[in-house]
Formats: sequence, C-alpha cells, structure tokens
Amino acid sequence: MTEFTAPKGIPEYYPPESAGFLAVREAFSDAARRAGYGYIELPLFEDTSLFARGVGESTDVVSKEMYTFADRGGRSVTLRPEGTAGVMRSVIEHGLDRGQLPVKLYYSGAFFRYERPQAGRYRQLQQVGVEAIGVDDPALDAEVIAIADEAYRRLGITGHRVELTSLGDATCRPAYRAKLQEFLRGLPLDEETQKRAELNPLRVLDDKRPEVRELLADAPLMVDHLSAEAKDHYEQVKAHLIDLGVRFSENPRMVRGLDYYTKTTFEFVHDGLGAQSGIGGGGRYDGLMAELGGQELSGIGFGLGVDRTLLACQVEGLTVGDQARCDVYCVPMGETAKRKLVEAAGGLRAAGVRVDIAYGGKGLKGAMKAADRSGARFALVLGERDLESGSAQLKELATGEQREVALDSLVAGVREALGR
Repeated sequence: MTEFTAPKGIPEYYPPESAGFLAVREAFSDAARRAGYGYIELPLFEDTSLFARGVGESTDVVSKEMYTFADRGGRSVTLRPEGTAGVMRSVIEHGLDRGQLPVKLYYSGAFFRYERPQAGRYRQLQQVGVEAIGVDDPALDAEVIAIADEAYRRLGITGHRVELTSLGDATCRPAYRAKLQEFLRGLPLDEETQKRAELNPLRVLDDKRPEVRELLADAPLMVDHLSAEAKDHYEQVKAHLIDLGVRFSENPRMVRGLDYYTKTTFEFVHDGLGAQSGIGGGGRYDGLMAELGGQELSGIGFGLGVDRTLLACQVEGLTVGDQARCDVYCVPMGETAKRKLVEAAGGLRAAGVRVDIAYGGKGLKGAMKAADRSGARFALVLGERDLESGSAQLKELATGEQREVALDSLVAGVREALGR
C-alpha cells in the first residue's frame, strides 16, 4: 500500500476517465464563449472578509464550510468556496464596469468547501461559471439559463431539468421577510432553527428534515408577494425561456445556498442522482457589487458542477470525450526505423495529428498491444524491409486493414488516411 493518498473528499481524474472530465468542462466553456463571454482567471484564495460579506455570514458556506487560515503575514485568507464574489472583486478592482455593459465573463476551476464527501459532492469541487454584470434585463437572465441548458444538451444529457423562481427585490423582500418570520415564530422549531429564522428566515425553507418540511407546508412563499416590477421581470424571463425553447418548471420553495440572490433564481437538477440531484444553478444578485464597494450595478450568473455533470453522464450511459490518447501509434523495428519515426512523429504533431511511439525497444507483439491500449486508430509500423522499400505500413487497428505509405510523403499519407 502506498504511503501517501489524496486528501479525503478530493477527486482525481486520470486517463482514460479524465477525457470525460475535460469534455464536460469544455462543453460548458464553449457554450459561454459562443454567447460572447470572455475568460477570467481568478485567485484560488482571497481575503476572508470578501466571502463573509459577499456570500453571507449566515450561510452554511461561510459559517461551516470554508477553508480559512492565516497566512505568514497574519492575514486571514480563504480558499474560494464559489466564484461570483471573486469575479465582482476583480471587476471593481480593474474597472471593468467602467466600460461597455454588460461585462460578460466566464471562469473554470476548483472551489473548496469542507462538507461531508458524497458521490459527486466533494471538498474540492470543479465548476464552470459565468457572470453578466451591469444590466438588469430579463432577456439576459434567460440567456444565462439557456447557455447552461445548451451545454447539457450538447453533452447528450436528456434527464436534466431547470427549476425556476423569483426571490423578489429590495421593495418586496423586507415585507415578505417579516411575514415569513412571523409564521416561523409560531412553529415548534428547535433552538438552532429558531436562531436561523431570526437571522435569515429564507434559509429555514431550505431545511431538508422531513419533520421541518411538514411544518413549513403552509409557509408564505416569495412568489406570492412580489412587487409589480419583480413580477413583471419574472414573467418576462419565463417568456424569453419559452422563446428559446428552454423547458422549465417553477419551484416557489427553492432557496439557493448563497445570500446574494435576488429576482431570477434557478437550479438544474438530474433525478438520476438521487437526493443530491443538483448539477448547477445560479441567479441574479442585484445588490452584490455595491455590498463589495462598487457601483450599484446588477448581475446574474451561474456555477455548473463538472463533477456532478460527469456523474449525470454516467447515469445516462453517455461516453463523453475522446478517450483515445492518440490517433496514430508508431511502432519502430530497430534503431534506424526508430529515428525515422521519431522525426515523422514530430511532423505529424506539427500538422495537428496526435501521435505516440513505442518507446523502450518493445517487440512487435508488445508494441501492437500498446497501440491497442492507446486507443489509436492506426498503427504506423516501420521495419528494416520497409526502410529498404521506402514505405511504412499503416494498419487500421479496428479492421486490420493495412496500406503502404511512402516515407517521403509520410505526413501527407497519414493525414489522408485520417481524412484530414
């Protein structure tokens, strides 16, 4: 047994399964790029107060799940638990909000939350996110949701659905909050839940315990107490989603795990994953930039879980990503042949062909087994007789069909066989 293992709750992706991980991440990123979003690379850790203020001190993320530590200068820093607060900090710091609006950005990478590891829910989670900042337009809300929906569909996923609601705005949230607190004070809740109800009553609606959910059956819902403006915004979002062909269902009891959401709020779920069905989600956050010291600008975004989505692909029996390590596997028989194929591999790679070589002096049988394991379409075999005749043997591994390729036009011949 090895002396060292990966930390608990930290997934690792390695070939051939890592091809699926890359395919999911790229599908999300490509959908964002095609909608005009530019890439932003964020720090892995930030000032702890950024997340305390931006995410919300009453959230489980901040109060229970953050990896927080003092650096060597005595400053409190935190491994990023989510992406939106960091994006907003960067936009403010670099003045991106002083130019053309909306600012449209996407990011990808690892985020960190200290929670109980479960299938597809890790302490180091991988996400792709987008943020559209500076314009309060229902059509932009619909665009953000449609980007995610398209990415899931391009992967071949069919069992996902998007749940939608509105969490109101500054004109209707306070009155609803008071009404909800009044309702909750009349329930026989445990002490900790009572404290949560006073601090952030919306969080109580997210309680997963059956006995609490039963008590909340008649709780007032935000969608029934929207201001005229918030209601109109919500209706327009739904109309745009219908126009875009995005199927959705309304879930008035939805509560996201972060405090900054307002108005449009959504979650993508996949029932094939059981109780932990969420694979991505997001919403609008109209007061976040001002809370972090910037302009009074609105924004909307999402975070899509790469780990969770990869599980959804597996549940649906989808093989995503090219698990082949190369297109062509070179098999040299002898040192002279090896030198020639090393040169040819360089030329093929420069031409965009993925190439590997049987290093280490493998015999023909061992080299051909390695070629099969590589997932290559062709084996390019070169021996002493081939050198004398001026041609190599190109064997299609799936069919066994073999053809000769002239050594003086090797790159062109292999590319032609590959259909490139």
